[in-house]
Amino acid sequence: MTYPTQPKASHFIGGQYVEDTAGEVIEVIYPATGAVIATLHAATPAIVDQALTSAKNAQAAWAAMTGTERGRVLRRAADIMRERNHDLSVLETHDTGKPYQETSVVDATSGADALEYFGGLAAAITGEHIQLGENFVYTRREALGVCVGIGAWNYPTQIACWKGAPALACGNTMVFKPSEMTPLCALKVAEILHEAGAPAGVYNVIQGYGAVGASLVTDSRVDKVSLTGSVPTGKKVYAAAAEGIRHVTMELGGKSPMVIFDDADLENAVSGAILGNFYSTGQVCSNGTRVFVQKGIKDAFLKRLTERLEGVKMGDPLDETVNFGPMVSDKQRQIVLGYIKKGVAEGARLVTGGQEVDGDGFFIQPTVFADVTDDMTIAREEIFGPVLSVLDFETEEEALTRANATEFGLAAGVFTNDLTRAHRMVAGFEAGTCYINTFNLAPVEAPFGGSKLSGVGRENSKAAIEHYSQIKGVYVGMGDVEAPF
Repeated sequence: MTYPTQPKASHFIGGQYVEDTAGEVIEVIYPATGAVIATLHAATPAIVDQALTSAKNAQAAWAAMTGTERGRVLRRAADIMRERNHDLSVLETHDTGKPYQETSVVDATSGADALEYFGGLAAAITGEHIQLGENFVYTRREALGVCVGIGAWNYPTQIACWKGAPALACGNTMVFKPSEMTPLCALKVAEILHEAGAPAGVYNVIQGYGAVGASLVTDSRVDKVSLTGSVPTGKKVYAAAAEGIRHVTMELGGKSPMVIFDDADLENAVSGAILGNFYSTGQVCSNGTRVFVQKGIKDAFLKRLTERLEGVKMGDPLDETVNFGPMVSDKQRQIVLGYIKKGVAEGARLVTGGQEVDGDGFFIQPTVFADVTDDMTIAREEIFGPVLSVLDFETEEEALTRANATEFGLAAGVFTNDLTRAHRMVAGFEAGTCYINTFNLAPVEAPFGGSKLSGVGRENSKAAIEHYSQIKGVYVGMGDVEAPF
């Protein structure tokens, strides 16, 4: 049977679709129904070699183009993505199960934003001149070479662009491996980049499980690895990349705090908690899953949050009125249900939700726990599902100390109308991405990334250029050379 979502082939290498049916089968499951909607094959060693060879062969000529020329390709690709936003959003919904209401305004659009932003920045990637008397030094900012991108399953289109756009703007080429859970969207990104004028081999996509990623990370032709994924995966990939002294960007998980003070605007704080826990059915790495609520506002916060959750509408994610989709897989749903059981067993108070939803698909109710303490499993481990934990606090100092008492450091947020307190809190947060009176916004103009176990390096903004290029210093002597003998 052929499905409308079945791609032309499993891989996109050297400007064309490529297949090797000897590779392990990858079944694409639509999370809303549990049905198989496409069948692909993991990359064989021959496919991996073909992709890396293609990227290696294309790199020098791509880097030799002017930044303006490279940028023009990226901006064209952004325009094409926006023109096809509907079709790309429908594909993203099939790939991930996220509601069309969400994918139509977040996924391909943010991917296009990244292509446009770095396309505009490409011509401005320059070195500097340093005068030293009559002598001088100039610097060249050069491409790293071949970059490998390894994606997560929650934002497949966005991640393919967040990694590809700065890499290509700097003159690198890329081999991108999406998650085996969501293999469809990155193929369209590669196809669009080639259509926009990227030469064959500049952006390649190959499929596979962990073994394919491992073979990419350890290949001598690879100069840079960028991973979005879990901390355990990140540790393995970081160690493997380090063996070859490769550049790395690691965007990993979190257990981010959201601190809500008594003087916060209640409606905005509840909105922030919803965005930081239930958007994408809670499957967002930066989610503010530890919601610290000052005692004076706790009851009002829980009451209003419960009322607002009555606005959740589950169902067919392609229905534009549906605003809450399924988990990406039944396995992920079972993991989340396991955490909910632990929360109850360890004494947290289940305020609402906590159950899987009967019928087709991998749906689960949005879940809120109150009276959560710092030592509970649901307050310490990343759940990656729609589970919000409310923790009480009394003082600013206490809230900051407890917020930082985690091995993670991806995001943190504060809701308060006291401006000086807001800035004190974000200065004290041990996290790479912080928010004041909002949460989980990630515009391409701003750097995104974490500290501690949540990662290294930054995606987006001008900071990403630093992570996809290197500086060459050139000393120019204008006079005679002196030597001791």
